[in-house]
Amino acid sequence: MTIAEQVAEHHRASAGQMPSDIAEAFAAEQRALAAAGGAAPAAGPGDRMPDGSLLDVTGQPTTLAQALASRPGVIVFYRGGWCPYCNVALRAYQNQLVPALAERGIPLIAVSPQTPDESLSTQETKELTFTVLSDPANQIAGQLGILTAPSDGARAAQLQLGLDLTKVNADGTTTLPMPAVVLVDADGVIRWIDVHADYTTRTEPAEVLQALSQTIK
Repeated sequence: MTIAEQVAEHHRASAGQMPSDIAEAFAAEQRALAAAGGAAPAAGPGDRMPDGSLLDVTGQPTTLAQALASRPGVIVFYRGGWCPYCNVALRAYQNQLVPALAERGIPLIAVSPQTPDESLSTQETKELTFTVLSDPANQIAGQLGILTAPSDGARAAQLQLGLDLTKVNADGTTTLPMPAVVLVDADGVIRWIDVHADYTTRTEPAEVLQALSQTIK
């Protein structure tokens, strides 16, 4: 199944399971995001991939450059392990992307603003074999120009459900990256980027593989 098909299945399965006012708050945010259209990142093909002081799942300092180790790479930006749409996408990337990337020696690296403990939980519970890193202040996403935050209604709904992003995010804010996939070459130059302002939609594995075949030789 594609990610879009799995998201549609998630919507069908979860319909009616949430209080109506909370469900409507999220639905209103999603309608607004869809109406706003796509997002134009600040960096694109030909630009150097930005970097920052990141943390691995054990809390040890690292960087994107260290994780890539002078190899081409696929970098996935996701909101956090609390996001059901992120979890659908991460599982799809694990099952459909990782084997194909491994044949070419290309790493997949997932980056979010959540704490290392949350990153470790995401990696373990979703049985992810690829690298998962924390970007404590959304340094990289900020340089890419793909930052966002929940609407007031969605933020209130999250709190009603017991989700406080200020406790999940490593920097204590509610700032999030828009879901995105970036392909970089061995020199750390961006060759392709796909950003989704509407967090219910994601880059499909087939799109990533097609872009790889066209841009990374």
